[in-house]
Amino acid sequence: MRYLPLTLDDRREMLAAIGVGSIDDLFADVPSAARREGLLDLPLAQGELEVERALSRMAAKNMVAGAVPFFIGAGAYRHHMPAAVDHLIQRGEFLTSYTPYQPEMAQGTLQALFEFQTQVALVTRMDVANASLYDGATACAEAVAMAHRITRRGKAILSGALHPHYRTVCQTYAQFSGLQVEALKPTPGRADPIDIDGDTACIVVQYPDFFGELRDCSALATRCRQAGALLIVVVTEMVALGAVTPPGEMGADIVAGEGQSIGNALNFGGPYVGLFATREQHVRQMPGRLAGQTVDADGRRGWVLTLSTREQHIRREKATSNICTNSGLCALAFTIHLALLGEAGLTRLAQLNHAAACNLADRLAALPGVRLVSECFFNEFVLRLPMAAASAVAALADRGVLGGVPLSRFYPEREELADLLLVAATETATGNDIDAYEAALREVLR
Repeated sequence: MRYLPLTLDDRREMLAAIGVGSIDDLFADVPSAARREGLLDLPLAQGELEVERALSRMAAKNMVAGAVPFFIGAGAYRHHMPAAVDHLIQRGEFLTSYTPYQPEMAQGTLQALFEFQTQVALVTRMDVANASLYDGATACAEAVAMAHRITRRGKAILSGALHPHYRTVCQTYAQFSGLQVEALKPTPGRADPIDIDGDTACIVVQYPDFFGELRDCSALATRCRQAGALLIVVVTEMVALGAVTPPGEMGADIVAGEGQSIGNALNFGGPYVGLFATREQHVRQMPGRLAGQTVDADGRRGWVLTLSTREQHIRREKATSNICTNSGLCALAFTIHLALLGEAGLTRLAQLNHAAACNLADRLAALPGVRLVSECFFNEFVLRLPMAAASAVAALADRGVLGGVPLSRFYPEREELADLLLVAATETATGNDIDAYEAALREVLR
């Protein structure tokens, strides 16, 4: 973003043009609880060079993922990204192209989206996938809204092991649709007691769940079908699908996911890429875009935008979704990385992740007072410590190890979870990293 400050006269003129008295009036619809009182602890005005120096000093205080042993997950994961991914997405024909409003003119973009959809459908074992959404959380909320449209029922039940951020996004969406959202209590290490009644539109579960646990959804899928509800399976760690049973094989009706793990590095929370797949009978209720393959008048293969929910200009409030763009460049990065891996490569990558996590879990659980809460996991698990997990994480950081995420960060009101630590290990965790973690945690727990 360019550094282009406005004068007071500029601001007054702009406010007058839109008919408000002050900048504060622009935020009248933002709840007071979400606003910050007063100014940030920053100088009121500095030159560009001074601002760059100040921000550089602040950034230098960060402990970045690649600089120290790193074991943080909780929905965003550090994986190795091949250099070819970044190189290819920066080619001009990809980097400068955007949503194809005249789709048939952008055959390369449409083909890339078609390949992306094919990959997502294959790894999830679903019938059809769209051309990406914003991120995993909004994909989850769109899945709940889609289930509401299909079943015409008024309640969505969210597993207690669904990522808390995904839960809050679903609740935000539901405020404006009349849908009741029932979020179950988080119980790490235990399955949810789910009661499906005649008003239940969908059950939303995560796989692997927020606490790293893997649970077979087949029986739940059967119960949903018998009750006329849909089963939505959320996947935040797509690498797991290289080793575990895909949601489609367990009977999922909709799969919503986050594609960051493949092709997209950690990046301050985004931009990431939302994945969405469903059964063929529900395709016309699916949000986003669907690129399809066809032939032209001369029989040559080509691609078209088969379905699009950017119908606001025609159907307005009757449109199936307000999604009006897709994470095209991030989806392309996903496609390139997965194409480079291939089926065997994805399986091997998943095996490396699982092996690293098992090694780390065994090492840490052997320390005095530490207990492994998770029983069946992929590359993320929960430990119970003999001290507050937040204090342990801070002490580990002082020793140059980013040791995980305390569950108290997500559930501050749940005192019984204060000693639980969520830890992730991917293929980037070396033997030396695991040694360093074990030694640092042993020292912290003395």
